[in-house]
Amino acid sequence: METQPLIRLMLSDSQWEQIAPELSGKAGDPGCSGRDNRLFIEAVLWIARTGSPWRDLPEAFGKWFTVYTRFWRWAQKGVWERIFKALSDDPDFEYVLIDGTLVRVHQHGTGAKGGPQNQAIGRSRGGLTTKIMALVDALGNLIRFVLLPGQRHDSIGVEPLIAGLDFEALLGDKAFDNNWLRANLNERGAVAVIPSKADRAGRIPHDTEMYKWRHLVENFFCHLKAFRRIATRYEKTDACFAGLLNLVTAFLAIR
Repeated sequence: METQPLIRLMLSDSQWEQIAPELSGKAGDPGCSGRDNRLFIEAVLWIARTGSPWRDLPEAFGKWFTVYTRFWRWAQKGVWERIFKALSDDPDFEYVLIDGTLVRVHQHGTGAKGGPQNQAIGRSRGGLTTKIMALVDALGNLIRFVLLPGQRHDSIGVEPLIAGLDFEALLGDKAFDNNWLRANLNERGAVAVIPSKADRAGRIPHDTEMYKWRHLVENFFCHLKAFRRIATRYEKTDACFAGLLNLVTAFLAIR
């Protein structure tokens, strides 16, 4: 009798207990119930961690096309985003940190209907890239992210990240030194912990001790890119790439 190969699972029982109530298709929900929600989440995490093509999903997780179709449907319906929001609903707003990182787009990540111009895919020095703009809290946990074409400037993603939030200070590098953002923070009563650009007329002082905490957002990106299908974009659509991001960041939040 042929035995299934062993697969390394990622969710502990305590993590699953936090995720399970937020999933669609659980017992008691209207409509069809998922055959095994936990195995489905493990399958998507396996894809995200290994960077493997969906077709190479181990049979122990079920039929790859069934798993992929369900993942795609949840991405279209915003289920992955709801899971992330439910599991990261208590940010520490003593201060927030903002930054962006580029991920290369694999050749299989192109070809979405309407072309790359309809997705957050652009051409920068590294070829086709997507920029992940992230806002993290004082504990280094993700609050929000937005996707931009790789060539867009970091400052483009600021407004949707900070809209409606109440925080005491914002930490960012020189890319965020612009008059609009400083005026916005001043109106909020928040402190701008942002070093001045070299070409700014009249340097604006910033809290150099607090600025040292900016490593938290860099650490977040390091943890995020440990998942190979995040470090390189294979998803053709922003919805599917954002779906993986939402699941992975939810998983990181409850480690």
